[in-house]
Amino acid sequence: MELSEKQKELFATYRVGDTQYRLAGEEAGCFKLANDFYDLMEQLDETQHILSLHPGDLEESRDKLARFLCFYMNGPHLYQEKYGNIQLGAAHAHIPIGAAERDAWLLCMARALQMQPWEDDFKEFLFIRFQTPAHRIQNRP
Repeated sequence: MELSEKQKELFATYRVGDTQYRLAGEEAGCFKLANDFYDLMEQLDETQHILSLHPGDLEESRDKLARFLCFYMNGPHLYQEKYGNIQLGAAHAHIPIGAAERDAWLLCMARALQMQPWEDDFKEFLFIRFQTPAHRIQNRP
């Protein structure tokens, strides 16, 4: 993915140390984003098909996403401490994830990001970053 000049500036600003983690509100902010994400997945008509790919009880899914977010934003390795190494592809290999599922996931994340009390540039930066794992777990056209 080719970055625009603005996107390059965002990366230069937010990819320094644990800046992302701190600006997101650290562990509490990552858990809030994960909970907002899954709340939206439960509510939006456009995401019911990906909701159905999850276990009925979303508690562990919420926890795994929040802990992944802490790590992904250069915070503590909470996911690894509880669940072991992060292997996104292997963890999602049994789930049919095509472009529609990827886009539904990104829709939830975009809306969840908009719910956060963060600067718009920071939200834009994170949304750009989240496209990478969303594309990596896609295993179907």
